[in-house]
Amino acid sequence: MLKSLTINNLAVIESVDLAWSAGFTVLTGETGAGKSILIDAIGLIIGTRADVGLIRSGADRAEVTAEFLIGQGSSAHTWLVEQMLDDADEPLLLVIRRLLQAGGRGRIFINGTPVTLTQLRELGASLIDVFGQSESQTLLQADIQRNLLDDFGQLHPQHDETAQAAAKVHEIDNTINALKASAARDPAQLQFLRFQVDELDALQLSVDELETLEQDHRRLAGAGRLLQDGGQAQELLYDGDDSLYDRLSQARNLIEGLVTLEPSLAHAVTAINDAQAQVADAAETLRQTLSRMDLDPDRLTQIEARLQAIHDLARKHRVRTDELPTYHGQLRAQLDSVEHSAEKLETLTQQRARAVESYRRSAAALSQARARAAEQFAQSVTAVVQTLGMPHAQLLCVVETDPSAPVSRHGLDQIRLDFTANAGQPPRALAKVASGGELSRISLAIQVAALRQDSAATMVFDEIDTGISGAVAQIVGQRLRELGKDRQVLCITHLAQVAAQGHHHLGIRKTTRDGATFTQVENLSEQARVAEIARMQGGVSLQALDLEHAKAMLARAANPGTSA
Repeated sequence: MLKSLTINNLAVIESVDLAWSAGFTVLTGETGAGKSILIDAIGLIIGTRADVGLIRSGADRAEVTAEFLIGQGSSAHTWLVEQMLDDADEPLLLVIRRLLQAGGRGRIFINGTPVTLTQLRELGASLIDVFGQSESQTLLQADIQRNLLDDFGQLHPQHDETAQAAAKVHEIDNTINALKASAARDPAQLQFLRFQVDELDALQLSVDELETLEQDHRRLAGAGRLLQDGGQAQELLYDGDDSLYDRLSQARNLIEGLVTLEPSLAHAVTAINDAQAQVADAAETLRQTLSRMDLDPDRLTQIEARLQAIHDLARKHRVRTDELPTYHGQLRAQLDSVEHSAEKLETLTQQRARAVESYRRSAAALSQARARAAEQFAQSVTAVVQTLGMPHAQLLCVVETDPSAPVSRHGLDQIRLDFTANAGQPPRALAKVASGGELSRISLAIQVAALRQDSAATMVFDEIDTGISGAVAQIVGQRLRELGKDRQVLCITHLAQVAAQGHHHLGIRKTTRDGATFTQVENLSEQARVAEIARMQGGVSLQALDLEHAKAMLARAANPGTSA
C-alpha cells in the first residue's frame, strides 16, 4: 500500500508531505483547491506521461516521491526481483521518485536506480488502480466492455492464444499479398532483376573469397620486402660469413677452454649449444618459408583484376563489397519468388487454411469461456449495483459470436453490456439508458465484483460519486468503506455522505501569500472533520445544528448499527 507521498513544486503545490494509512481515506476541499493535483502526482508515480506545464511557476523542476509497503511474493515484489531493483536491506519497501525538469527530460528512479517510463508503467499497474469520471464514461466503449469481461473471467491465456493464431494468419496474408504484388510487377522490372542476378551469378563471389583475396594481395604486394628482409635475416642468423651461429661457436670454444679452470662454466657451454640450436631452427624456418612462397607477379595482376571487378560491381549496386554476397542472395530470392510464385502461392494458401482452422478453434474456445464468464459477471455486478440505491437494477453481459467474422486478435465476439434500472423494463444497451450517476455506480460495482487477490493494493476513486446524492451517496460511501477493509482506498469527493464514511480524512485548502497561490493538505482532527462535513452540506456560516448533524453522520458511519 501507499505509505507516503511527497510533492514539491507541482502546479499550485509548493511542498506537501503526506502519510497514508490502510483503510478508506477521503480527500475533500473546495472546487479548485488542488485535489486533482494529488491525482496528477499519483499518476506520475505509476507512469502517466509527464507534462512540464505541471511544474510550479518560477520553479525549474518538480519532484514527486512515493513510498510503498509491498507484500512478499506480490506482483510488485516479483517484478522488482526479476528486474533486480529490489532493496536488499528492506525488500518490502519500495521508493519511487519522479523528476520533471523545465529545461530537459525528466528522470525516474525505483529504489534509487534510474529506470525507463515503460518500466515504471509495468510496476505501477500492480501498485495503484485509478478510477475516475472518465473511467465511468469508458464503460460505453465496446473494447472496454470486452476487456472488463476478459479481466473478470481471467481469460487472458485464451485471448493471447487467439491473438497469436490471428497474428499467424495475418503474417501469411502479408506474405501472399507481397508475393502477388511481386508477381504483378512490370515485365521490364522483372527483366532488369534477372539481369542483375545473372551479372552477380557471373561474378561467382563466395562469402569468404574477398577476405582471402585481400590477404593474398597484401602478401604479394609486399613480395620484394619479404625476399629482401627475409634473406638478410637468414644471412645474419646462419648463412653469412659473420653469422650469429658462427659467433656463438667462437664463444663456446673459448669457454670450453676455461672449464678446466672453473667447472661451473660447463652450464654456459650447454646454454650456448641450446641457443645455436634455436638460431639454426629460426634460419631453417625462414629458408623453407621463402622457398615455398609463390610470389608470381602474374598472380598479383590476377588478384588485382579480381578485386577491381568486385569493387566495381559493389559500387554499381551501391553496397559495400563485404555486403555483395548477401545482396546477391536477396536478389536471387526475389527472382526465385517471382519465377515460382504459382507454386509458392499454392503452398501459402494451404498454410493459410491450416492457420485459419487453428484460429477458429482458439476463437471458439474463447467464445465459450466468455459465455460462461459473462453470466457470472452479470450476476456479480447486478448484486452489487442493487445495493447502491437501485434495487431493481439488472445488468446483462451479452456475448454475440459470429463464426464468419473476419480474423481478429480479439476473437469472433462482440461484447455488449445491457442495463435497466427499473422493474418491468427490459435491459437495453448501456450507452442508451444509463445516466451519469448510474454509470458511476455501475463502475464502482464492477470494481467491487472484479476485486481479486492479485489486484492492486491501492485503489483511487476520483469523484466517482458524481451524479448521485442523498441516501444513494451514503450507500456508495458505505461500499467504499467496506472496500477499505481489503484494500487501501483513496477517494476524492464533494459529497458529505461519502466523506463521513472515511476511516481517515484529508482536507485540501488553497491559500494566497505574497500574490502567489499555494495548496495545503492536512490530516483533519475530529473537530476539524466535523466542520468540514458541515461545510460540505452547504453551510456558509456554520450553525450549531449543522455541526450536530455532521457529528451524527460521523457517528453513524463509525457505528452503522446505531441510530443518531
